[in-house]
Amino acid sequence: MRSNRTRYVCLVGLLISIGLVLHIVESLIPMSYIVPGAKMGLANIASLLGMVIFGFKVGFLVLFFRIVLGSVIAGTFLSFNFMMSFSGGVLGFLLMGLVYYFASDYFSIIGVSIVGALFHNVGQIFTAMYIISNFGLVYYLPYLALLAIPAGLGIGLTVDFTWNYLFYSPLRGKA
Repeated sequence: MRSNRTRYVCLVGLLISIGLVLHIVESLIPMSYIVPGAKMGLANIASLLGMVIFGFKVGFLVLFFRIVLGSVIAGTFLSFNFMMSFSGGVLGFLLMGLVYYFASDYFSIIGVSIVGALFHNVGQIFTAMYIISNFGLVYYLPYLALLAIPAGLGIGLTVDFTWNYLFYSPLRGKA
């Protein structure tokens, strides 16, 4: 019994670590010249994988610690960037969870990821509109949505491939 708990804690910590590494790697990729503030969302691989393997609670835990620890490491904790990342991450993850658990007959994991990417941008735009008090930012949303679809597709494909690969692993089904 104790070894299962230890294994569980280690695997969740590993997912948080993977999310942090992907967060740091993503910050080194210059995407701002395409659309300012746009990112690929690589770190969402860890959160979505956590939700698929262990459930909503662990996926949210991975998301929370990845955002908080990533902002502490980057020196942006409680800044505008943190608020944008946190609000977008929470809204995107909540919608991913709703779609994953209540509409899985209609959406694959790739569709779930695209929904999360789209609503991540919606959360960021509404947070920016609230903080800056400029409702004109809503016109920026279609440009972010055009980038969110391929980003969500890539993240979803990565998670789907990883989940299918875990079928042959002792991890699958024993979490």
